[in-house]
Amino acid sequence: MQNIRPTLVSLAVLAVCTSTGALAQAVEQLPVVTVVGTMPIPAISQPLSEIPSAVQTANSSDLANSQALDLSSFMNQRMGGVYVNEVQGNPHQMDVNYRGFTASPLLGTPQGLSVYMDGVRMNQPFGDVVSWDLIPRSAISSMTLMPGSNPLFGLNTLGGALAVQTKSGLTHAGTAVQTTIGSHQRRAVELEHGGRNDKGLHWFVTGNVFNEDGWRDASPSRVRQTFGKLGWKDGPTDVALTLSHANNALTGNGLQEQRMLANDYRSIYTKPDETHNRSTLLNFTGKHVINDNTLFAGNAYYRSISTRTLNGDVNDDALETAPGLLGGGVFPNSACLAAADDDDAEPVCTGLLNRSTTKQKNYGFSGQVTLLEKLAGYKNQFTTGLAYDTNRTDFKQSSEFGYINPDRSVTGTQVFADELDPNVHLKGKGSTWSVFATDTISLHDRWHVTMSGRYNRSRIINEDQILPGGGAGSLDGNHVFQRFNPAIGTTYAWTPALTAYLGYNEGNRTPTSIELGCADPANPCKLPNAMAGDPPLKQVVTKTWEAGLRGALSKQTQWTAGLFHAQSTDDILFVAAPDVSSFGYFKNFGKTQRQGIELGLNSQQGAFKFATHYTWLQATYQSSEVLGGDSNSTNTGGNIAIQPGNTIPLTPKHILKIHADYAWSPVWSTGLGMAAFSGVYARGNENNQHQPDGDEHLGSGRTAGYAVFNANARYASSKNTQWMLNVMNLFDRRYASAGQLGPAAFSANGQQFVSSSTREQHSMSVAPSAPRSVWLSMRHSFN
Repeated sequence: MQNIRPTLVSLAVLAVCTSTGALAQAVEQLPVVTVVGTMPIPAISQPLSEIPSAVQTANSSDLANSQALDLSSFMNQRMGGVYVNEVQGNPHQMDVNYRGFTASPLLGTPQGLSVYMDGVRMNQPFGDVVSWDLIPRSAISSMTLMPGSNPLFGLNTLGGALAVQTKSGLTHAGTAVQTTIGSHQRRAVELEHGGRNDKGLHWFVTGNVFNEDGWRDASPSRVRQTFGKLGWKDGPTDVALTLSHANNALTGNGLQEQRMLANDYRSIYTKPDETHNRSTLLNFTGKHVINDNTLFAGNAYYRSISTRTLNGDVNDDALETAPGLLGGGVFPNSACLAAADDDDAEPVCTGLLNRSTTKQKNYGFSGQVTLLEKLAGYKNQFTTGLAYDTNRTDFKQSSEFGYINPDRSVTGTQVFADELDPNVHLKGKGSTWSVFATDTISLHDRWHVTMSGRYNRSRIINEDQILPGGGAGSLDGNHVFQRFNPAIGTTYAWTPALTAYLGYNEGNRTPTSIELGCADPANPCKLPNAMAGDPPLKQVVTKTWEAGLRGALSKQTQWTAGLFHAQSTDDILFVAAPDVSSFGYFKNFGKTQRQGIELGLNSQQGAFKFATHYTWLQATYQSSEVLGGDSNSTNTGGNIAIQPGNTIPLTPKHILKIHADYAWSPVWSTGLGMAAFSGVYARGNENNQHQPDGDEHLGSGRTAGYAVFNANARYASSKNTQWMLNVMNLFDRRYASAGQLGPAAFSANGQQFVSSSTREQHSMSVAPSAPRSVWLSMRHSFN
């Protein structure tokens, strides 16, 4: 952290100097007070001036004006410190990163962000993954991005927490329908209706139908989302019952090898790559004002998630055989079948069809009491509560031998890679008890101190349905994790236009069933398709320091400047296994560190709105380690050595976002946005030393930096009808948001299977950007 402290001092000196002069004259009194919800359960919000962190907020109007596809896309376009890796290759399945921590739908990704919707944790029990396609954009009323390891948001809050609140008939009355058509055969319809009556009853319902062929070959998506809320508010009592359902079929064709991408930009590596998500969430929330100084709030929920995947992959064992043309070649289909049935024969089936089925059910409750009584004569806000969550998971996996066709699709042979079908059948049970409290005391009108803490106790039980009883190869396990996480912070308002904040907090994440089931380096697995025995893993602990300033140049212009330093101990990473191509295992990795500087400015001058965010991010390993890295040119015996200070792959050092909107008239407005990111190291290049040699090792091991521009326009043809035009990637820029080193299984044109016995080559695969896309929407409000 030494290398960023001088910057904080400089920022502080600059801000203090300017505030005592021009700012003090320009801003004598700020009439608008921004309030922020600082806990997962909606309760009493706090003024932003009392929060010791660089919190960010947005509402439904912000989402609508951006014309973003979903929550993850909006965050990537508009929120500071956020970037995405499109590893899955589907717009609904992006890895969302904030300050170097991730919320991803992909098993095996180190998860470090917690996500809540109306107090319900959206991180799934199996792997802590977040499926963004299960959060309907049209139901979002507001969102808060809380940085740091805030313990109040529970497990997995290592780098930040996202709290989403949904619409109701009290806040969004009326009826509207929106239709969208455009590039890649996108067709979408959204409908929403909300209302209330004089007896306190209120209701809101929204539905979304989305179809798209996708811009890459064989990449269609189908999304079906419904959301409804029925509530009653009468005086001090406000209760609501929410039902959210989704049934989605997504194709995520993933990374593509760079030579094949150069030959055909729309090409894919292998197919199919399908994910089917079906989810139902039932949530009951309630608030009751007991008296002028006491508020109770809580919720109880039930959630069911069913996920099915079908992935056509290269059979890595076939890399040891002779090369051949796709669609048979020297490997006729009958020979593939014969070899698959013969245990003594060499495996020559070039493809595999990997299937998985995951069924999850989780339910729980939480409740809290807020007291506003003074403490020793000082204004004080105290909240305490408890929460309980439990889950059941059933995971099945199988791998079927197949052969790769000329279009690189995989045809199955009805012969499986293991005599047992499924190859893996794991049932997991987990439960977490939590007790938490937070207190904000105002020692002065300008000085506020907040202290928080949360105790979590989790138990995870794995039950192997194929090899029960423990021992070699069994997935059975019984694990208990517990920890108390503290937090303390303070804010001080030097003037009405300048506030300083300083905070420290801790958070933890427990290993999940998927990680505990794949933690043995002697039995690596290929996620999400196989698991082996489970040596115990430690829970991850992250400690975060944060400091900064926020202020106003005028009533219309606000700015922020801050720094953060987060160090994680025993981070759980999925690492490549030596000498086993494409396989790996989970392990605790010493220490990792994320630190950086954040700057922000937003202003509204009449019809003109402007905002910009800049983040300097340094995400590094802080421990020495030896990992498998056969595709890295610097490997020794298939291993690479990581040294403290090496940059963590897929983390950009610079993030810059700018967007501006201008209302030309009451009925006509336009917007332009830019998001720029520096290049990132590819996975497999954890030591940052890979160099291409043009022979056995191809690809730089690092993606190039890029800037992408998006534009939109809005026109009101009548009082109730609006037309919206959205142009993504305005200048049709080709770039990659992620990369990975790996063996090259195909020739450059993708027409021939390449084996290691003829020539062993390794290359870099990347996540290609979508080309320029144009969509037209029409929204009609009925009242």
